[in-house]
Amino acid sequence: MHAEIYTDGVDEITVGGSIVRVDLVSLSPTERDDNNAPKKVFRQRLIFSVEAFANSVEVMQNALQGLVDAGAIRRARSGSTTEPSHVVSSLERDRPAPNAARPPNVSTNFR
Repeated sequence: MHAEIYTDGVDEITVGGSIVRVDLVSLSPTERDDNNAPKKVFRQRLIFSVEAFANSVEVMQNALQGLVDAGAIRRARSGSTTEPSHVVSSLERDRPAPNAARPPNVSTNFR
């Protein structure tokens, strides 16, 4: 059996020479920031060669396009985000109707 890792996202990507470090984070179930949002907690670091990282990005872009094509996610409209212009893509999750039943495995952090 192989170990599986869950992550709520990537917090930081650091490039040093020919090595790329990707820090994975989870949202804390107990700690909150000043806006009462769950704090990001470092969980694990992925370390790639530059070549392996570039290949991984390509694989993820293909997976992203598959999700867009399937209608699971949609790309944010241009200019509707405050993120820097160098961000390749911003995503918005389709939100269910407020009274829609939620699957039992969905965190209340993501409403």
